[in-house]
Amino acid sequence: MTAPVILVLDSDPPPRLGRLTGRAVVRHADERTLAARLPEADVLLVWDFTSDAVRAAWPGDGPRPRWVHTASAGVDRLLCPELAASPTVVTNARGVFERPIAEYVAGLVLAFAKDLPRTLDLQRQHRWSHRETRGLAGTRAVVVGAGPVGREIMRLLNALGVRVALVGRTARRTIHGVEDLDRLAASADWVIAAAPLTEATRGMFDARFFGLLQPSAHFVNVGRGLLAVEEDLVEALRRRWIAGAALDVFQEEPLDPSSPLWDVPGLLVSPHMSGDTAGWRDRLGEQFVAMYERWAAGEPLPHTVDLRRGYVPSTDIPD
Repeated sequence: MTAPVILVLDSDPPPRLGRLTGRAVVRHADERTLAARLPEADVLLVWDFTSDAVRAAWPGDGPRPRWVHTASAGVDRLLCPELAASPTVVTNARGVFERPIAEYVAGLVLAFAKDLPRTLDLQRQHRWSHRETRGLAGTRAVVVGAGPVGREIMRLLNALGVRVALVGRTARRTIHGVEDLDRLAASADWVIAAAPLTEATRGMFDARFFGLLQPSAHFVNVGRGLLAVEEDLVEALRRRWIAGAALDVFQEEPLDPSSPLWDVPGLLVSPHMSGDTAGWRDRLGEQFVAMYERWAAGEPLPHTVDLRRGYVPSTDIPD
């Protein structure tokens, strides 16, 4: 029996797939060679999850992999109409990034509440300037995105005494629908964007939305850069419609050194690192190997993406 072919869309460093030696043939591709090598693959591992190469190559000629796994939570850089209409199973890296992202968000909320950016600025200036800071207990947060990332953010913020409203695509049990977002955001101290990028969520945080927020509110985006209209956020900060913001994701990545975002007062910029804790690549590789073993045994795969919706539906929402 011929061993299945795993095609890896490479990124440096490559995944550690030694456990599959003798059980699969591992081949490699980059953006330039992916289209030509897709027809030979049974499985595609999208290790370079920042690439749009899959979306560009998939509509070509020849057979396509039966399974595509992306080493990321989001799948927006993969999906195209041809893939969505195909029988290919697509899975993501659910379970790897949720806790680190939630910790990052909690750190940002604490930093804003305790005015740490200002403290660091004053230290660099050798200035002693006593201030009062904000207590977190009793403040209100709206987390937009009711998937596992959003729910983990909710759990950590709850532990800090923050009252959290979780907003999802539709209302269910303890989750608000998008029709409640404006009302909830208008009284929120913290608005956290953790939604997947779909046609429904693209540009949802715009001038109209920022105009609803309190002047003391902060906005944090750890979802996808295109959820927010960056120009509108910059304007909201400069006009002091809101008190501050933090972006870990951007419309274009990496962020150009000449981008005005680097210098906007009240804006913290980080290079898409909220989910990346020490050893994260090893965990992604281990997850893929475990999933490959299930796939090779003919067992159902976890973390299967609904290609029509563009994300993995949640089936374990708590009451």
